[in-house]
Amino acid sequence: MANGTPANMSLVLAFVAVAALCCAPGAAELPRLEHPANNDGSLKLLVVGDWGRKGTHNQSRVAEQMGRVGQKLGIDFVISTGDNFYKNGLKGVHDQAFEESFTDIYTAKSLQKPWYLVLGNHDYRGNALAQLSPVLRKIDDRFICMRSFIVNAELVDFFFLDTTPFQLEYWTHPGKHHYDWRGVAPRGKYIANLLKHLDEAMKKSTARWKIVVGHHTMRSVSEHGDTEELLKLLLPVLKDNGVDFYINGHDHCLEHISSRDSPLQYFTSGGGSKAWRGILRPNKDELRFFYDGQGFMSLQLDQDQAHFIFYDVFGTILYQWNSSKTRHPKPSTFLDEQ
Repeated sequence: MANGTPANMSLVLAFVAVAALCCAPGAAELPRLEHPANNDGSLKLLVVGDWGRKGTHNQSRVAEQMGRVGQKLGIDFVISTGDNFYKNGLKGVHDQAFEESFTDIYTAKSLQKPWYLVLGNHDYRGNALAQLSPVLRKIDDRFICMRSFIVNAELVDFFFLDTTPFQLEYWTHPGKHHYDWRGVAPRGKYIANLLKHLDEAMKKSTARWKIVVGHHTMRSVSEHGDTEELLKLLLPVLKDNGVDFYINGHDHCLEHISSRDSPLQYFTSGGGSKAWRGILRPNKDELRFFYDGQGFMSLQLDQDQAHFIFYDVFGTILYQWNSSKTRHPKPSTFLDEQ
């Protein structure tokens, strides 16, 4: 069990228990968790992806820097963009890889907060249901993973999406890999229902900010590039509902890309362990930042501003970007990083 359970963890877990009842096939709505914002209306969090390698490939070093930044910012929770356990997910709920890649690595006091996680393609190559099991929360109560769900933090709704089933190649040309499609097949019905429920939830949302978190890239200039199925099926829903940011992993790098035909911003945080070097494939949108190395991202939000920062494996700030909801924003309450 993780130490230093925060005061609001019991509230979160109570909603997890209710949400589990909504995860059965045919559920009418996406499971919804509540994570209240701070008294001043702010929210601070870290985002990391593609990390689970039992501390190797600099996973432990990234974790150490996450702990330091998390302490400095006073974060409320952590988001994982998937590929939580390499190379083939977990074998079951009692797989030692869970503790070796998660509990034993993210030990900093500041990281003893809720972790909201989506599944990646490598997670689907193992026992995907194991990562969704409440048994893991009994081992480490930080670990909150579902296929698709909503975290409402008052000023922001985070829409966590299960993007792996979208990629047709995993179904038609899996090669030597086996994907755990239990609870997902048939693909067409699963995706249609997910998009329907997502659209409904977004239209009901009254949050100041709308942020979507998935594993796969929507826009990327690295190894995997754009995911055509997401551009065709998911992107129209995001644009129609005024989503502010799409955050993903999958490509083992750090990126910020701006859409040229909408206000939507794309952020890749997939540098939690093994990174790729020397791959750059520009696309049609505007590349604002690209770092093909290891690292992670922080996000600080209040009613008026969103502040993104990318850090490398040494904790060095690589890039900062601000977005404002008002023409005349109030003075920032964010921590001074300089």
